[in-house]
Amino acid sequence: MGQGLRAGQVDGRWDGGLLRAEQSALVASWLRSPKLLADFSWALADTKVLRVQGPDGQFIVKAGGPDNHHLGRELAAHRAYTGPLVECGRAGRLLLADSGANLLVMEYLEGHLVEGTQAEQEPGTYAQAGELLRLFHNQGRRIDGRYELQATAKSLAWLDRAHRIDPAVEREARGRLAEYRPEPVTVVPTHGDWQPRNWLIHSGEVRVIDFGRFEFRPAATDLCRLAVQQWRQQPALEQAFLEGYGTDPRSDVVWRIDLLREAVGTAVWAFQVGDEEFEHQGHRMLTEALARW
Repeated sequence: MGQGLRAGQVDGRWDGGLLRAEQSALVASWLRSPKLLADFSWALADTKVLRVQGPDGQFIVKAGGPDNHHLGRELAAHRAYTGPLVECGRAGRLLLADSGANLLVMEYLEGHLVEGTQAEQEPGTYAQAGELLRLFHNQGRRIDGRYELQATAKSLAWLDRAHRIDPAVEREARGRLAEYRPEPVTVVPTHGDWQPRNWLIHSGEVRVIDFGRFEFRPAATDLCRLAVQQWRQQPALEQAFLEGYGTDPRSDVVWRIDLLREAVGTAVWAFQVGDEEFEHQGHRMLTEALARW
């Protein structure tokens, strides 16, 4: 997994300038003479993800800038909710953290990304992913009277930003969001980006990474990204996942709103970061979501 090294030495620093100076020094003090092995960072986000060699083994270092909220979410997830996945070897253990520096050091997990490999097309992968998601979701639940209202307001706010959504599609999307009458829903600990780009495969075993979008949400929201991508033309993958999960958490009325909100966020965010391929996917998602009416 990973993209390889992309930076040379900067002022003799072990990280080649990929981290802020404070973060680099903290990691050096924690791991003692760390060596940068690979940069797994995603170009469209400001979170740095580094594979690092230390005297006691390999680690994953994750760091963000002062305005990065994903590291705080990931820290909250690891401190309270990743335990069952860690104990069965399906998620990396949090080892060290400094919330003020937006810096985490994680256990390194062997494996390669499922995305783009044969494992992405295999039902067994999805059966395991369903089992792991159920394990994660089952740790807590509560009734939230404001979640749906806030999620819909957020989608409308996305539409107020610059985008390239067709005006007629935008009007219909706004109308469907405005007419929706939110009710209290059950929320659980969710991953927020449950899909093959955040799954590793090692010796046939699925493992989970990146809890940077952790939040309490309805369980069905963790199925959105699979439904609009891998499951669209391969119902066997969806069936395997649901068998692994044990039930289907989706309800018809809320599910179509879930998909519409996901589509709006995708189309607008992708335009703002300049990812045209993902933006096209967002437009397709909008068309398909609105067709549910």
